[in-house]
Amino acid sequence: MNHTETRKPDFDFDNFTFGIQSTDRMLLASYQQGEWSDYKIAPVQSISLSPLAMCFHYGQTVFEGLKAFRMKDGNINIFRMESHWKRMNRSLERMAMPPLSRSLFMDGIAELIKMEADWVIDDPDYSLYIRPFVIATEKKLGVDASKEYLFMVVLSPMRAYYNKPLHVKVETEYIRSAPGGAGAAKNGGNYGASLLPQINAKKEGFDQIIWLDAREKKYIEESGTMNILFILEGKRLVTPALSDSILDGITRDSLLKLAGEAGFLVEERPVAIEEITARIEQGERVEAFGAGTAAVISPIESINYRGKSFATYLKSDAEMYRLKDMLTDVRKGLKADNYGWNQLLDG
Repeated sequence: MNHTETRKPDFDFDNFTFGIQSTDRMLLASYQQGEWSDYKIAPVQSISLSPLAMCFHYGQTVFEGLKAFRMKDGNINIFRMESHWKRMNRSLERMAMPPLSRSLFMDGIAELIKMEADWVIDDPDYSLYIRPFVIATEKKLGVDASKEYLFMVVLSPMRAYYNKPLHVKVETEYIRSAPGGAGAAKNGGNYGASLLPQINAKKEGFDQIIWLDAREKKYIEESGTMNILFILEGKRLVTPALSDSILDGITRDSLLKLAGEAGFLVEERPVAIEEITARIEQGERVEAFGAGTAAVISPIESINYRGKSFATYLKSDAEMYRLKDMLTDVRKGLKADNYGWNQLLDG
């Protein structure tokens, strides 16, 4: 694998906006004649594509998002990298795109992170976000699966994605996905279709939206770009069961496993929005939060459903903060990794 020399980043780690700044290098590989080849690590660069490239026309784009952390012993941890590789391949399969080998994805990312190790600083609120993605590059007009692709990985420094509790609106007009669709795949089209209702909600003063199911518009599916979870009285952690219209969130899965260890009763089941609003109306303590790689845990302060606002439980003794601390401790090496989640690199 070709690569460039490393250098100390000239970057203000205390003042930056996520997603604007990349590190110095990127990983690239191309797919032609039925195989991935030309792996290289190179300076971050613009890419040149024909206007006929199929990614511009027929939606064959898939991406992932994972993070690297500096551990207490000075090593670097790429959290749950194998799970992200497997999920990316599931997304690629759904979009009729070629899979990535374990070596290309995991070894390639590990090599890139080693070269950019100075970007993984020792700070409890900091991580290095890793964005792998694949796009169709064959020059062709005509609805078909491309025969050529480009795999790239870029890195971006990151702090808290949401820095305050969220006010969310239940979306009752638009849907995110439908049964039999591609909602469980991390493809660009899912996110593009979500933008208009999210923009509309922000104009009304909300931070995010809660998506309901397509059939009945009754059952909760996700919140914005995150999975959604609730903690009910009796130490019950409740979240919508996975389906082909809900992304199999890796942060979600991590929290469910850690919650089980901590004595929570974990329930993956249909969750009706009116169940949640009724519990709040009856005075029950209900915690609500989004979970995802970028956001980790984002507390929800209020849920607006059909014009009425329902306040959730946010006090300092809320159990969701404990779950977040447990996950953070595993990723930082402060708590035992009982599941083999941490992919450790020498710092």
